[in-house]
Amino acid sequence: MAKNISNRSNMSAQNRPFSLKATKKTQKVNLQPTVVDGKKVRLSTKEIRAIKKNK
Repeated sequence: MAKNISNRSNMSAQNRPFSLKATKKTQKVNLQPTVVDGKKVRLSTKEIRAIKKNK
């Protein structure tokens, strides 16, 4: 099982239908399992891209 080490959290947004009545929704972080230093972890795609860029 991959361990979640990402420190990012969910965001809140609003649904806007044709009537423009706003209702709250949550947008989850896109977590992907990857291998970092020989350990399987779950990171967001933004963090994975930053790690690859710094290598």
